[in-house]
Amino acid sequence: MTARGQWLTVLGVVAALALALWGATHFLGDELFQVSVGSKAPSFAASTLDLKRDVRPLDQYKGKVVLVNVWATWCPPCRQEMPSMEALYKDFAPRGFKIVAVSVDDPDNTQKVRDFVKQFGITFDVFHERTGKIQDLYQTTGYPENFLVGADGVIRKKAYAQNWNSEANRAIIARLLDDAGAPPAASATIKPTTLTPVDSGLQVEVVPDSVAGARR
Repeated sequence: MTARGQWLTVLGVVAALALALWGATHFLGDELFQVSVGSKAPSFAASTLDLKRDVRPLDQYKGKVVLVNVWATWCPPCRQEMPSMEALYKDFAPRGFKIVAVSVDDPDNTQKVRDFVKQFGITFDVFHERTGKIQDLYQTTGYPENFLVGADGVIRKKAYAQNWNSEANRAIIARLLDDAGAPPAASATIKPTTLTPVDSGLQVEVVPDSVAGARR
């Protein structure tokens, strides 16, 4: 084989490999790039609950410690953990901590989401993702699924329903805020200063890949 023929063969192999990689990434992206602790949190966009339904991207929280909560109004464990999330948020919001709760209710159920927020007195950010895209992006297998994201955009904890106002979870968040250079707390942040209104009995549980949360 001539030198020219060898180069053509090499170029053909490279092109074939590139095409195979593109196909694998396009059709098997979820299987190739697992969303887990240590991976970057996928960006997404969801609608606000007001009548304008403005679309807000996760990127607007760049540089913040964020708890991304994927949930639904019909999900009992979601209802159980929400009070602990609200209590957690009230204590850590002054340090810049954010909670982004993204409802995956059916597209025409935005009013149900609004009613839920009012019923539970939620003050953190709640959105309605009406396309189902976030489930694909975050590879959710049940509800709720939670992703604690550091200021660097990396997922630090992945979990199903639990008591987010527990000392263990508060310690993790306090450390992430310290690492991000957040303003110091006015008081101790490990033990709750805002009590969880309802003791749900939920336990800290890191999500095993083989276990599913509440399914519809």
